[in-house]
Order: sequence, then structure tokens, then C-alpha cells
Amino acid sequence: MNPIRLLFALVLAAGAATVLAKSPSVINVEVEAALQKLYKARPGTKGVISRAAGVLVFPAVYKGGVGLGAEYGEGALLEDGRTSGYYNLVSGSVGLQLGGQRRVQVIVFMDPAALARFKASDGWKAGVDGSVVLVEFGASGKADTQQLKQPILGFILGEQGLMVSTSLEGAKITRLQK
Repeated sequence: MNPIRLLFALVLAAGAATVLAKSPSVINVEVEAALQKLYKARPGTKGVISRAAGVLVFPAVYKGGVGLGAEYGEGALLEDGRTSGYYNLVSGSVGLQLGGQRRVQVIVFMDPAALARFKASDGWKAGVDGSVVLVEFGASGKADTQQLKQPILGFILGEQGLMVSTSLEGAKITRLQK
């Protein structure tokens, strides 16, 4: 990757972080609304999330790119239905991309050990520090039961705008001091 392009993508993401920084109370309201939206769109997710050790919800992840891409979002980690921390998600990329989108991203830690590793990390990278299985739903609206047995699940909802490539890989998630 060209160092200048990488620097540009990271500066773009850092600028978004400054503009989009939210208070804990705003994040909490948005997290609850995002979960309700997910439950309405995919009712089966409520049962999955109720069995989770922890749920990391990013109610609005903004992604955009023209050759260079960046994404940013802020969210909260819920344990036993309560917020236990605030996090941001940052990613930069280079390649064939054009467009922008806003989406909800939910990472569900089904395994307590996977959650503990996430919480102990100083910046967790999806696909490197933990493999996130994006749950797919069939025509019947039900999820693949084999996917639901994985330690870390991912749900992406409400993509708006035109952008090819849906993945959590490479996104760095860091705890915020809020």
C-alpha cells in the first residue's frame, strides 16, 4: 500500500472522529434504537443476543471512498444489558471503491473467553485478534445454525448508499475514555 494513500485514509478517519464524537448519553440512546431496529428486521437476533456474553453495538458506522476509503463509528459494549464501555471503530482501505454509506454494525461475543480477550486488548482488530462471522439470513429469514455456533458473530444492518464490499475485517476497535 502506498504510504501517502494510507496516510490520507487515516487523516480522513481521524477527521471524521473529531466531527462525529458523541457523548455517552447520546451513544446509549442510539445503541438501544439500533438494537430495536435489528430486532424488528431480524426477530431471531433477539434470542441470540440474549445468550451473548457481550454485545458491541455501533449504531452508525460511516464509510466512504473514492479509491481511498475510510470508515468510522462510535458505540458501546453491553454486558448483561448494561453499558460497560464505549468504543470507536476505524478503518482505512485502498482499492476499487466509490460511494458512501451509513450502517449499523453489531458484534456479538457468544464466548466469554473471546469477550475477555477483546476487553483486555489495546486496540482489537477484526480478522486478526478475533474472527468475526457475519451472519447470513436465508430466504426464510432464518440464520445459518452453523454460523450461530461461532464465538464471535457480526450483524450489519441498514446499509444506505451504494458501496461494494461489506466486511468487518481490518477494522480497529479501541476503547474510548468517556
